[in-house]
Amino acid sequence: MALPPLASPLSPAQRAAIIDLGSNSVRMVVFEGVARNPVPIFNEKATLQLGKGLEKTGCLSEPGMHKAMEVLGRFGRIATAMGADPFVVVATAAVRDARNGPQFIEAAVRHLPQASFRILRGEEEADYAAAGVLCALPEADGLAADIGGGSMELIRISGGTYTNAVTTPLGVIRLAERADDNVLRARDLAEKVLADISWLPSARGRPLYLVGGGFRALARAEISRLRYPLNMVHLFRLTQAQAWEMARWCLDVDAKTLEKLGNVPRKRVEQVPYAAAVLEALLMLQEPDEVVFSAEGLREGWYMRHVAAEVQHLDPMQALAREMAARLGRNTNLPAELVAWTAPLFAAHESPEQSELRGLACLVSDIGSYDHPQYRAEQTYRRLLYCHGVGFEHRARAFLALVLAVRYEMGLNDPVLKPSRKLLSPEMFERAVQLGLALRLAYTLCGGNEALLRDSHLAIEDGTLVLTIRANGLRMAGSALRRRFEKLAEALHMPGRICED
Repeated sequence: MALPPLASPLSPAQRAAIIDLGSNSVRMVVFEGVARNPVPIFNEKATLQLGKGLEKTGCLSEPGMHKAMEVLGRFGRIATAMGADPFVVVATAAVRDARNGPQFIEAAVRHLPQASFRILRGEEEADYAAAGVLCALPEADGLAADIGGGSMELIRISGGTYTNAVTTPLGVIRLAERADDNVLRARDLAEKVLADISWLPSARGRPLYLVGGGFRALARAEISRLRYPLNMVHLFRLTQAQAWEMARWCLDVDAKTLEKLGNVPRKRVEQVPYAAAVLEALLMLQEPDEVVFSAEGLREGWYMRHVAAEVQHLDPMQALAREMAARLGRNTNLPAELVAWTAPLFAAHESPEQSELRGLACLVSDIGSYDHPQYRAEQTYRRLLYCHGVGFEHRARAFLALVLAVRYEMGLNDPVLKPSRKLLSPEMFERAVQLGLALRLAYTLCGGNEALLRDSHLAIEDGTLVLTIRANGLRMAGSALRRRFEKLAEALHMPGRICED
């Protein structure tokens, strides 16, 4: 029997596509809907090396241009079939600087007449890069460096916008050519270029946000080298000392060793030392207090500026947690009640960050409700740890995932929890366990109904955990309820008492 076609939940007008035509590669991303956290439903890259030889010839490479026409034609058919609107192609440094750049764009328009084309000025490229960083980190205050094949944009970010921007010829392909494939010479060239930027000292001592494929390759190498528990470049953080160590290692390592790590794209391996050379120059001049990698750059910046401008003021973690709760939970009214119900356990010694994490945990506390009960704890843990969300810090992921695993009764010795053990301090790990046990008790009491939760409340009185249940509400006789209350009291290192009001 023939099956009827599945109905599409979204209209084509709710999709937007951007092709980023860079010096090293071309990538198309198709975003679905309008959300604070961009949702890519198609993301594909092809390496063209359009800018190879540009430093010497002043022109785009012939092989790169030929391959570009094939790739653009294919991308255009996909974007059209997916109903993407708007659909734009933006070209950056290589096309901008090449003598034959305008002719190349004219030919590309013939291959892709359904898209709008724009050759970005250096300032525009910096603007989109800054918007991409701010998409994930609205409170960012420091220096953003977006490295490509032909250029590197530097942007001073502060107060939710950028105050200074400059484009430099420090893209990894162009830098290697200018240095005659000598990494030490490349580092000297980078230092000289950066030393001439007058406003750079204003970012000294503040975070350095690294964007672009060359820097992502550094992060991938370091993640693999350190056996870091999350293979996620986005929001991977290093101290200044750790960043120095990474850069020096990447400068000295040979290509075979990098390839054996298995986490660096093969076509990026030869560019790693040059990205490391630029990073060393940045570290020397800026002396950042930390280095933060961002996978959100020009494309996400374009999305936030042109597609999702009306929601960019929202907090990205809050927005994602609310979306997950609405899509996967049973009762959107309960989280606010859970925040108030759990407050007495932590209010006396809770930092603003801890309070925010507790609120997020309450928001997502029921997202495993429709999973198979045998796998609910593990499924929910992995869903939170690995979810796509631009604002989810790695520690926040590890904390929230652990809270939900405990809420769904995963044993603390389960090897699945290894990432949380590695990413969280002992104090944060313990707090997550305590909150998870409190949420488990809450759902035992109310079954996910806020009115039933109001029939009970928790308090700490003279060093004792007290659960009070209204006499006309739920009864305390259930062994599961008593057992879960006792586990919570034990985790809080205090005796417990259940009483009726």
